[in-house]
Amino acid sequence: MALSTGTKKINTAVFISGTGSNLKSLIKFSNLKKSPISIKMIISNNPKSKGLAFGKIYKIRKKIFNFSNQAKTEKEILKLLKKKKINLICLAGFMRILSKNFIQNFNGQILNIHPSLLPKYKGLNTHDRAIKNKDRYSGCTVHFVTAKLDSGKIIIQKKVKINKKDTPRTLANKVLAEEHKLYPEAILKIINL
Repeated sequence: MALSTGTKKINTAVFISGTGSNLKSLIKFSNLKKSPISIKMIISNNPKSKGLAFGKIYKIRKKIFNFSNQAKTEKEILKLLKKKKINLICLAGFMRILSKNFIQNFNGQILNIHPSLLPKYKGLNTHDRAIKNKDRYSGCTVHFVTAKLDSGKIIIQKKVKINKKDTPRTLANKVLAEEHKLYPEAILKIINL
């Protein structure tokens, strides 16, 4: 299902837990004339998330949710998304797994960016695992979110060469640089499907 844009931009929410570098690149992308999205909300489960600062800088509404009662929290988020007419969710380093119920009750699309070439290395510590397995390439993947962790349909991937001197940190930096380019590409791709 493609998201229809017409001339109106798609109301988008970005979910973050950390530094928000993908959020920042998505905001910059959303400000371009050719961009089909408009970021209306930043949602985080982490009050200390550095990425929340971008809400202030770019004047985007931000909301922090405590996930101690996930079912209740997800209900509140769904209500808020509906109220704000959000049709696209971009998970950008969001360190919570959304329930099947949440995914089924959200009427738009949910995308995620993952720092590996899925289906390889679902979950955490992807760079560490790629180096330990002596892989020649790692990379990043943007995919649709389903109830199964990192298993939704792949939209787009980008390979990154692993050098002998790479550490999990240097590899993470190389992959992150590609993530910033790949997420906007993925959004343009699903819009034009």
